[in-house]
Amino acid sequence: MNLFDSKKKLALAGVLCGLVAVCLAIFGNPANMAFCIACFVRDTAGALGLHQAEAVQYARPEIIGLVLGAFIISVATKEYSSTAGSAPMIRFVLGMVLVIGSLVFLGCPLRMVIRMSAGDLNAWVALIGFVLGVGTGVIALKKGFSLGRAYVTHKTNGVVLPALMIGILLLALFTSLLKASENGPGSMHAPLIMSLMGGLIFGALAQKSRMCFAGAVRDVMLMRNFDLMAVIGGLFVVMLIFNIASGRFVFGFNTPGIIAHSQHWWNILGMYAVGFAAVLLGGCPLRQLILAGQGSSDSAVTVLGMFAGAAVSHNFGLASSGTALNPETQKVVAGAVTTNGKIALIICIIICFVIAFTNKREGAKS
Repeated sequence: MNLFDSKKKLALAGVLCGLVAVCLAIFGNPANMAFCIACFVRDTAGALGLHQAEAVQYARPEIIGLVLGAFIISVATKEYSSTAGSAPMIRFVLGMVLVIGSLVFLGCPLRMVIRMSAGDLNAWVALIGFVLGVGTGVIALKKGFSLGRAYVTHKTNGVVLPALMIGILLLALFTSLLKASENGPGSMHAPLIMSLMGGLIFGALAQKSRMCFAGAVRDVMLMRNFDLMAVIGGLFVVMLIFNIASGRFVFGFNTPGIIAHSQHWWNILGMYAVGFAAVLLGGCPLRQLILAGQGSSDSAVTVLGMFAGAAVSHNFGLASSGTALNPETQKVVAGAVTTNGKIALIICIIICFVIAFTNKREGAKS
């Protein structure tokens, strides 16, 4: 099945992914977090005991399903390819940057679009930073940035991350070893089987459509190619219709329940770091999971970095807090970015610049 022979097919893939997110929101996932890679990696990291924030601990089946869905469809369509060897430690660090930046903003690029569709103006502000971050990465690409080539490895090498995901699923199904939140975002989730199926479908569609939020913006900037934008547009339209129809569309900044904050510069800088790092890695957080599922050990290392970033964010107080309604006073308490988060984010951006302009193809001009 070739989705790239028609923008309509790509848009349809986005629509189907949007419908998956809608179903998950209806049956238990937080509506504005129907599908968020950074948040779900954070929750899964908490379930594994990598951080102790009790409100965000749950082994999200969607993450497992994304990897397995990409693996199954790539094997079935003979697109599975086990590769490795392209700057693994740099990719690990950039994976951490992806999640640290996301948790300062409070969402990955996928959730940014979902929040945009719910009328959250903070997400629209963050989009500015994301586009600027992607643009900075594009400049680095034009200057000759490269992390080197990956090499074909034994087929079993690319199966390691999917196997680990199956292990987490088995622990969730048949043991009580994993932690699970009793309140907060981690306690809000659709039934396990539905979440897993949603992840499998989303993963398969994302693999076939090459869905990537950073890649969509990058392709427009580099080649004036809007193919990937069709996928994102399809998802956005479905979520917009759902939010309006269900009364969840709230146009504004300080909106309790959206899990967002209105510190605009830090929303911009958080997504700037994510967009920048995603271009250097060759894909957004979602795309990294999909590539890992279809055999890329480089992306698998990035995913491990994402888990490490989630652990660091909550162990060292880097994650932001969202606007909330005080149950006692009934007053809105504005969300905020922590001092530690601000410092870490600046460091992350500096790291991206160092990586971007010190890793070049042989013969590339400065």
